[in-house]
Amino acid sequence: MKKQNILLIYTGGTIGMVKDSHTGTLKAFDFDSLLIKIPELRLLDCNIESVSFDNPIDSSNMSPLYWEAIARIIETNYTSFDGFVVLHGSDTMSYSASVLSFMLENLEKPVIFTGSQLPIGDLRTDAKENLITSIQLASLHDDGKPIIREVCLYFEYKLYRGNRTTKINAEHFEAFDSPNYPTLAESGVHLKINHEFLRKEEFKDDLIVRTELDTNIGVLKLFPGISEPFVETVLSAKNLRGLIIETYGSGNATTEKWFINQLKNAINRGLYIINVTQCSGGSVIMGQYETSSQLKSIGVISGKDITTEAAVAKLMYLIGYNIKVEEFQYYFEKPLRGELT
Repeated sequence: MKKQNILLIYTGGTIGMVKDSHTGTLKAFDFDSLLIKIPELRLLDCNIESVSFDNPIDSSNMSPLYWEAIARIIETNYTSFDGFVVLHGSDTMSYSASVLSFMLENLEKPVIFTGSQLPIGDLRTDAKENLITSIQLASLHDDGKPIIREVCLYFEYKLYRGNRTTKINAEHFEAFDSPNYPTLAESGVHLKINHEFLRKEEFKDDLIVRTELDTNIGVLKLFPGISEPFVETVLSAKNLRGLIIETYGSGNATTEKWFINQLKNAINRGLYIINVTQCSGGSVIMGQYETSSQLKSIGVISGKDITTEAAVAKLMYLIGYNIKVEEFQYYFEKPLRGELT
């Protein structure tokens, strides 16, 4: 049985950092050093190659320009490799995993994002386990076909669907969670794959990379006492085409007349407004309570159980491809990459 070919894509992040001995600050080192620091990689039953951004970035600087760069690297190497592991800073990893899930249409190979909370050279680092297991997962195959065929995120013994994740902790090794979808795999003494939760689609067409993303969107988190001038300023922002509103509970918001009228007028002007919950888990159920029924009646779109990160990605993606106004709600409320139930 032939060895699987795995491509590591290093974008930056803590996993590829070292401490400056003089200042104590973290700085990126040459990616080849990463392979030298983990000799255990040679024990894996696969061929590993690597490619790095010319200038590795902190994930706080992640943008559509870099998302396209990652997608193009995958596209260029798609036929030569059986799986891809993207090394990425944890702060915006859920956003990137969500966006790449939409950009990579007809994906039938694993694309696994991972990183670490501590630099790879630290004594107690989580980087080695995250990287080694990500490569193992990316190389799993059955009868010549990859077992995992979607964009995922691996961190601290758990493999998640990428567009279902959110970062929950800045200090613990268990930094991510998937509040509304089960884990795809768990790493212990053995790798346990939860096959029933994996995407199993088979596509007749080749991989298509979708790069048209519209970033003229925003996120508005509601809070008690939010003022009319503030909401009006947000809704009237120049070139704004879509807005995600983080509401309370199962999609509830104030029923103040000014608030409903502001949203209604914005929707009538052509603004797409998406309702997602600020709760860490659960779903928007528009109309369940009076405080969300008015949102439904004026044309606010339900985000159901989508994360804010995936809602941002999906909104950029759908607006970028100029989905017809009359079809937009249908496509947003429909799962396209397993991002919502």
